[in-house]
Amino acid sequence: MHRATDHIHWMEQAIALATQAGQADEVPVGAIIVDAQNTIIATGENRRQRDRDPTAHAEIVALRKAGQVLGTWYLTDCRLYVTLEPCPMCAGAILQGRIHTLIYGAPDPKAGAIQTVLAIPTSPAAFHRLNVISGILETRCREQLKTWFKEHRQRRQPYQPDSPPDNPPDGLIGQ
Repeated sequence: MHRATDHIHWMEQAIALATQAGQADEVPVGAIIVDAQNTIIATGENRRQRDRDPTAHAEIVALRKAGQVLGTWYLTDCRLYVTLEPCPMCAGAILQGRIHTLIYGAPDPKAGAIQTVLAIPTSPAAFHRLNVISGILETRCREQLKTWFKEHRQRRQPYQPDSPPDNPPDGLIGQ
């Protein structure tokens, strides 16, 4: 059993990664994978813009690194800390990786697939039981996202209809 102070410590580290992502003009989400001995195995931050990869969410980046470090995709003794509730893609990957416990900060009212919009880990299709702890440093995680989106919208250039199709307007459409 891990203490609440452990969860706070690791979530603070995930928030720092999210800050780095935000500074790189990525949606500020950070993730950390810790083993049963409470040692960091892998980290990830959103990299979709930088890598031009729609799957480069913080959780996926961290899961890939953890598999490489451990030499297996079975992450059965690991905990994943992430600042935002995972989306459907990430929820599926977390289950595929057999993560023992997911700890997240803020719920995602648009795409949260753990408890908020969908409940993938408890659906009949879930083949792995995932322990979930939510709300760790929730206010800090939520405020970090809200502040970034507000600033991002203010920086965003207006849409230019004559932009080349392979060069879409900067920013997240519909967010």
